[in-house]
Amino acid sequence: MTQSVIPVNLPQNAYEIALASDSLDRLGSWIKSLNLGRKLMLVSNPTVFGYYGKRAVASLETAGFEVHHHLFPDGEEYKTLDAVSQLYDAALEVGLERNSTFIALGGGVVGDMTGFAAATWLRGINFIQVPTTLLAMVDASIGGKTGVNHPQGKNLIGAFYQPSLVLIDPIVLGTLPEREFRAGIAEVIKYGVIWDADLFRQLEAAKRLASPSDISNQLLHEILMRSCQAKAEVVSQDEKEAGLRAILNYGHTIGHAVESLTGYTELLHGEGVAIGMIAASRLALALNLWSAEEDARQAQVIGNAGLPTTIPPGVDIDAILAKLQTDKKVKDGQVRFVLPTSIGHAIVSDRVPPDLIHETLASLQKETVQT
Repeated sequence: MTQSVIPVNLPQNAYEIALASDSLDRLGSWIKSLNLGRKLMLVSNPTVFGYYGKRAVASLETAGFEVHHHLFPDGEEYKTLDAVSQLYDAALEVGLERNSTFIALGGGVVGDMTGFAAATWLRGINFIQVPTTLLAMVDASIGGKTGVNHPQGKNLIGAFYQPSLVLIDPIVLGTLPEREFRAGIAEVIKYGVIWDADLFRQLEAAKRLASPSDISNQLLHEILMRSCQAKAEVVSQDEKEAGLRAILNYGHTIGHAVESLTGYTELLHGEGVAIGMIAASRLALALNLWSAEEDARQAQVIGNAGLPTTIPPGVDIDAILAKLQTDKKVKDGQVRFVLPTSIGHAIVSDRVPPDLIHETLASLQKETVQT
């Protein structure tokens, strides 16, 4: 796989996304080129650190860094202020300073929590993302959204805080469970629907997307590069979600609500997004924003990826509607939805009738009962 470097062109916080095979073994040299402080804290979870911790530490130490590490428990349910507080304790114990760096080695949970800690420790220290899941590579590691969950909603506590570098090594996907891989494909499909019609057509042509074996190395590179480019282009135009960036929440409004109501244990984030994309597509269809053909095309690609398309049994529709009111994207009491208008384009709307939302959710739950 060839090396690609994708710039995130922000006025004050520009950085690069580096995509290259075996780049994990060159982590130290990549970071050394940034002229950061000597002291580093590598943050991961036991599973990922067991696979890649020694390689990362060896590369960093060879480059002359003083390396410490801290492990979060593995799972979305541990994405809490208490867990971040333990990282603060570790940072204090080893004496991390303002020129020190947190390095997130892991998926979206590790990246979000580490980024939030970096944004708030000593009012902000250096932060580097080394994502190890497909979802984190194409989405969570890029754009500076950091945070933790609140019992009432996902990522309600957080900050915008850009990394100094995102280093993506596709080789690490070799140890990613297939379910996690499929969850990442959900975010890739999202980019195809809202931004990059050519990417969507490539996903359609692949037929099956449910495991790494379904995807050639060439297509994997295209998926990673084009998804990162899409995120970088949107974030460069709207760093703090004042307008355009809101389209990146496609599928997330209902997806986050369902995740929360299942305790962050039944669904992976990408699985929630897949359900949310199906729901948003149905809303767009009912509002005559796009066609039945496009709705079917999206549903087919989501199905080809082996992702869920219906609301899990036992999730109450009224509870979803109530949860939507706590979503970060609510404005003046109105829930804002990202709705597709054609493959490659989407809009943000707060004019979706509550009755239509209820009807759409009920139809997805009914499909669950029927299956």
